Amino acid sequence: MKGNGIVPKWGLAVSILALLSIIIFLSSVALAQLPAGLSREETIVCDIATGRVGTPGNFNQWAGWRWPDQGLQQLIHEPLWMVDYATNEIICALATELPQYNEDFTKMIIKLRRGICWNDGVPFTADDVVYTIDLHTKTPGLLYHGPMAEFVDRVYKTDDYTVVVELKEPNSRFHTYFLDRWGCLYIMPKHIFEEVEDPVTFKFNPPVGCGPYKLLDYDPAGFWSLWELRSDWEKSPTGILYGKPEPKHVLFRAFESEEGRILAMLRHELDMGSYNAEGLKVVLSRSDTTRAWRKEWPWVVNIDPCITGVTFNNMVKPYDNREVRWALVLAINIVDYMAIAFDLMAPVSPIHLPPVPAYREAFFEPLEGWLKEFELDLGNGEKFKPYDPEVPFKIAQAAKERGFPVPEDPEVIKELFGIGWWKYAPDVAEKLLKKNGFSRGEDGKWRLPDGSLWKIQVFSATNPAHHNFRNAVAVAEQWKKFGIEASMSPTEAFDSLVLNGEFEVSTQWPAAEPWGAGVDLSRTLEPWHSSFVAPLGQPVTSVAGGSARWSNSELDEVIEELRVTDPFAVDTMITLGIEALKILVREMPTIPTYGYCGAVAWDEYYWTNYPGAENPYTQPYQHWPNFKYMLPFLEKAKK
Repeated sequence: MKGNGIVPKWGLAVSILALLSIIIFLSSVALAQLPAGLSREETIVCDIATGRVGTPGNFNQWAGWRWPDQGLQQLIHEPLWMVDYATNEIICALATELPQYNEDFTKMIIKLRRGICWNDGVPFTADDVVYTIDLHTKTPGLLYHGPMAEFVDRVYKTDDYTVVVELKEPNSRFHTYFLDRWGCLYIMPKHIFEEVEDPVTFKFNPPVGCGPYKLLDYDPAGFWSLWELRSDWEKSPTGILYGKPEPKHVLFRAFESEEGRILAMLRHELDMGSYNAEGLKVVLSRSDTTRAWRKEWPWVVNIDPCITGVTFNNMVKPYDNREVRWALVLAINIVDYMAIAFDLMAPVSPIHLPPVPAYREAFFEPLEGWLKEFELDLGNGEKFKPYDPEVPFKIAQAAKERGFPVPEDPEVIKELFGIGWWKYAPDVAEKLLKKNGFSRGEDGKWRLPDGSLWKIQVFSATNPAHHNFRNAVAVAEQWKKFGIEASMSPTEAFDSLVLNGEFEVSTQWPAAEPWGAGVDLSRTLEPWHSSFVAPLGQPVTSVAGGSARWSNSELDEVIEELRVTDPFAVDTMITLGIEALKILVREMPTIPTYGYCGAVAWDEYYWTNYPGAENPYTQPYQHWPNFKYMLPFLEKAKK
């Protein structure tokens, strides 16, 4: 038995290449060296989740994609406000309190934290905030030019730590442009950019931020970037709020293969890494010092604020018909689906939200009674209740049969596998389809109302480890079993096809990710407003949810009410959110399947006290901007 207590009776799905890598590891006597002068005991090494940096030397995130998880958003930038979905908290970073709006939401006041300096020693003040908003309002080419030009009428300071933004129209969510949730409008250092001729082409090298670290070095080929703790770390929001980060240096590395990440962690060359499910099993089974979010199976991060699933193009027949969409839901055996999609390790969701703790309490549990009574009209007076609260226990039983160590506590089972999903009812799906003119041939295959063979091509991206790929494999298998000519089609053009509506079914996220903290669902619901529905061939503003090209007049009313309602009014937000979720269940424009799960591993050879499930003091990923708030809590391993 290894030190992490894992004895996998079911065996490991290890590729030949992974086995070869392990053999190389066992025969190796030397560890990869850090740059000269760096102590491994004082350095934490993390992978770059988005891969090799394509713009090495250019750190200007305001003008384009610059691989923010190479350390920029985690170490350099501090936002006004930060979402932490693990604690359900909005952290005031550069700001000292949540935004203050006037009664009709046409004015927003920002109170700033005192005592903060940029990493070059210049004080951070209201001038930086005013400059950032004003520059974006005036400068096409900057990423947030659109919303700043659309909404900002005037921005000014009343003192060095108070900023006032006057808006052209009411907007109770204007602050969310500055709310960091894997990206936002970060504040610019005025003293740097006011000396620049063109802020769009400026490379911002070295980057200057209010975070606790500064750039030390980077690889011109884009494989790594190295960061050093500021000597005045106490003048960063991280230092003020949480104390001194423990690692003196942070090294972000890109790996070109799963096997490379596995080997690096087994050699203690990588402290925090992201894997697919199979890679995670290999790392955990081959090392005495590695652990995951959960110390026991199913190991994975199951509180990620993202929902995976299937998206219909509602402008293409027959997917414009809600009863057809519902028939396709009922043709899915979710237990078999989950075995294919994520080895039975993820929580299912019957609604268009991830089943994270805050949403379970606010939305899932209050909705469950309604879900149990929800009915479909099959015609001829026949009704059918599709909700199945026994799904998590069916998944648990399937996991037991495969040899997984499944807990017995019913509440833990629901925490791991969700509150429920939809019944597997192919007979009911058949009734709904026949009601709408579909027919099944003597060969058992379904025909469309015009008599032609029903073929479904499910588009996904090409990475086999990605959840959209896994969803595509699983749903195509289920529909094929039902008698539809379904196939999955991974394509390099996935994003552009989905963006422009050139598909019938895809596995793009079925709903936009919510904020992850608080109970405001505006981020999830907004893409479905009728004003954002684009014709086929034209891009949508949000591919998650919005690519369904669907809207609903009742949902429009909810969204419009949200726009003029205080987002921090909890009871009202829950009431409106539940109303919207009921509409989405009834119409099912997309199919939510399971909450995104992160297969992350941490090596405790050099560092301990990561934010695991038993102590979730912050979100657990190295690529999220909250990573800097994790670093003060890490502890050096005792050897």
